[in-house]
Amino acid sequence: MIGLCTFRPTPQGSGLASSIRLRCRDFMFITLNFTTDRKARDVFESIKGATKLSRTEKLYAFSFQPVGPEKEINGWEVYDAKAEWKRQGISDKGADRGWRISKINVDYGFSPTYPALLPVPSNISDNVLNYAGRYRSRVRIPVLTYLHPVNNCSITRSSQPMAGLRGNRSIQDEKLVSACFSASTSQVDGDISSSVNSGTSPASSQTDLNYPSTEGELSETERLEDELIASSNFEAVSDKPHIYGAQQHNLIVDARPTVNALAMQAVGLGSENMDHYKFATKAYLGIDNIHVMRESLNKVIEAIKDSDISKLPPNRELLAKSGWLKHITGVLDGSALIARQVGIQHSHVLIHCSDGWDRTSQLSALSQLLLDPYYRTISGFIVLIEKDWLSFGHMFQHRSGYLSSEKWFKTQNDALAGSAIQPGSTNNDAIENALLSAKRFFNKNKESQDSSDTETLPEDEAPKTPSKDSKEATDLNNISPTFHQFLDCTYQLLRQHPTRFEFNERFLRRLLYHLYSCQYGTFLYNNEKQRLDAKIAERTHSVWSYFLSRRKEFTNPEYEPEIDDNIRGKERLIFPHLEKVRWWSEVFNRGDAEMNGPVNLQTERYLGARGASPSPLPSPGSTTPGNGGAGTGIGRGVLTGVESAHSALTIGPIGSTSNGHGSGDAGRFASLRDGIAGLGIGRSAGGGSKSPGAANGGKMEVEMQ
Repeated sequence: MIGLCTFRPTPQGSGLASSIRLRCRDFMFITLNFTTDRKARDVFESIKGATKLSRTEKLYAFSFQPVGPEKEINGWEVYDAKAEWKRQGISDKGADRGWRISKINVDYGFSPTYPALLPVPSNISDNVLNYAGRYRSRVRIPVLTYLHPVNNCSITRSSQPMAGLRGNRSIQDEKLVSACFSASTSQVDGDISSSVNSGTSPASSQTDLNYPSTEGELSETERLEDELIASSNFEAVSDKPHIYGAQQHNLIVDARPTVNALAMQAVGLGSENMDHYKFATKAYLGIDNIHVMRESLNKVIEAIKDSDISKLPPNRELLAKSGWLKHITGVLDGSALIARQVGIQHSHVLIHCSDGWDRTSQLSALSQLLLDPYYRTISGFIVLIEKDWLSFGHMFQHRSGYLSSEKWFKTQNDALAGSAIQPGSTNNDAIENALLSAKRFFNKNKESQDSSDTETLPEDEAPKTPSKDSKEATDLNNISPTFHQFLDCTYQLLRQHPTRFEFNERFLRRLLYHLYSCQYGTFLYNNEKQRLDAKIAERTHSVWSYFLSRRKEFTNPEYEPEIDDNIRGKERLIFPHLEKVRWWSEVFNRGDAEMNGPVNLQTERYLGARGASPSPLPSPGSTTPGNGGAGTGIGRGVLTGVESAHSALTIGPIGSTSNGHGSGDAGRFASLRDGIAGLGIGRSAGGGSKSPGAANGGKMEVEMQ
C-alpha cells in the first residue's frame, strides 16, 4: 500500500523531531513524528522490510484468513467462463450463433497470456488459428469477448498485427477477422446475407430493436465521429441512401494515436493495411500510453500531497496540467464510439492497440458496461472484470508494482533534515525539481522513447540473472494506473446514471483499495496461466468473497433494474455525458468542492483549450478542425483518424489523406511513414511466415499500452 516512504532524520543537538512521511497507494498521506532519530530509523527500516518484498508468495494474501460470513463464501467460484459464454448464447449444446469455443489454448501453449477457452467463429478451424497467431503480437489473435443478445453483433479483441516496414500480411488473419465480422448473420426480410465471400458488410436492420432515436441526442463530437466513420465506408459514399443506424460500419479500433501506430512498423509491428480488410473501416483513437498515464497521475499526487499537513485546497494548476480528466474523457469517448457501433449501428468491432491488455481492456470492458445491463449489476461487474481484465491477461503485477521498490524508500539529506514540514515543501521539492531538470536535460533521448509507444517488456524473457526474485521485481517503468482509470470511468457513468447501477461508489473505491492491499489473491500475477501455476485459488482467498459477504454495504439504494427501451431513462443502452466528467474526489480523499470547484473546472478547460487535449475532429471531407465538445479541452473527441480501403484507394495512400487523420496534416504522416521506411531496421521482425516464438521473443522493443 506504500507508494513512497521518506525518512527525515534529525541532526544531533537540533531538538527537532525526526519524522517519516508516507504516501499510500490509496492516496492517504501520513506523517509520523518521533522523539528520537533512532526510533524513527527503526520504524523506517521495519516498514521497508515488511513492504519491499522479493517474491509474490511473501504477500499478505498467502497468510490472510477471513472470518465471519466471508469465510462461508468461495469467491473463486463466481466466474465460470463456460457459463458466461453460455449466457451470451455460445455453447456446444445450444443453437449455433456462428461461434464456437476453441480449446487450442487449453494448456496455454498457444498463447500464454490468453484465456484457456477462446470463442472464435464456427467456420474457422484451429489450424487457421495456428497460422493466424503468427501474425499477431504475442499470438493474441482476434477472439470474441461480447456478443450482443439482440442484433448478434460482436466485440472482438486482439493485439496489433506484425505488418512491419515491408507491409507483411496474413491471409489466415484476414480470414479470421472477416469471419468475426460475419459470424453472426442478420436477417433482413427473411434473407440472410454474409460478408465472408463478398468482402462487404452484411445487411442489417434496426426493426428488431425498439431503441428510441438517439440522433437528436448526439453531441457534436459524437456526430462528427459517426460521420467520419460513415464517410469512409464504401456503401456510405455510393448512391445508396444513408439511413442512420441502417448500414453496418464494421470497425477495427486501434486505440493508439496514429503516429505511434505507424512508428511501430520500425520494429516489425504496426497496424492493419486496410487494402486487405476491405470489409471494415479502421478508427484510430488518441489514447496515450502507460508512461503518459503514469505521469498524469503523478501530477495529481503532487497536487494533493499536502492533505495531512495543510488545510489548503489541492494545487489546482497542477490538477489541470495533469490532464487526468482529459484521459478519462478520452477513454469514455472511445468506449461510447464502440457501443454506438454495436448497439445502434448494428456493426461488429475489433479492438486492439499494442499487446491488447491495457487500453484494449479499458475500451472492451467499458463498452460492454454501456451495452449490457447485466454488467451493471454487482455479479455482472465481477464477471466483467474476471473476463476482460483477469482472463485476457491484464498485467496486474507489472502495472501495480505491489512488491514495492527500493526507490520508494528515501532518506533525506542530513544537511536538510529536521526542518519543519511545510505545505508545498515535502520531499525537498525545490532541490528535487532542480535535479530532475538536470536529469531531463541529459536524458532527452531516453525520455523521448518513454513518451512514445515503445518499451522493453521482458514478460516471457529470462533476466540476466535467471532467478525467480529478479523476474518478479518491480519495474517502475511498467507501473501505470490502467485499472484505476477503468474504475474512474465507471464512477463517471455511475454518477451520471445513478439508477442504472446496482453497486455504489464505495464499491469502486474499495475495489481500488484491494488492488493494492494484496490481502486477496484475485489481482496477483499477470495472467490466467501464472495464477493457475501458482495455485492461487488454493493458497489464497478471492476478493469477491469480501464484497459478496457485504453486499448490502455496496448496494446502490437508487438502483432500478427494470429495462424498457420505450421508457426514457430505462433503456438497455447508456452513454457518458463527456461534458459532465468530474474529479472522483472521494478516491483522492478530498472534498468535492476542493477538486470540482468552479475555479478548478475553469482552469481545466482553459489549459485544455491551449493544447492539453487531443486535436479536434475535422468535418468530413474537409481539413478544417471542428469544435468538439463546446470548445473545451475536456470535450474534444478521441477519434484522431479514420481509414479504409476505399478512402486509401480514391484519395491517396494510407497516412496521407485529410479524411484519414484528425489533425488534417496529411504530409506529417506521409513523411513519418517514409522516414520509417528509410531507417532500414526491423525488417526481420514480424511477418506471416514466422513462428510465434521467433516473432515475439528476444529483446525486441514492443509498444506497451
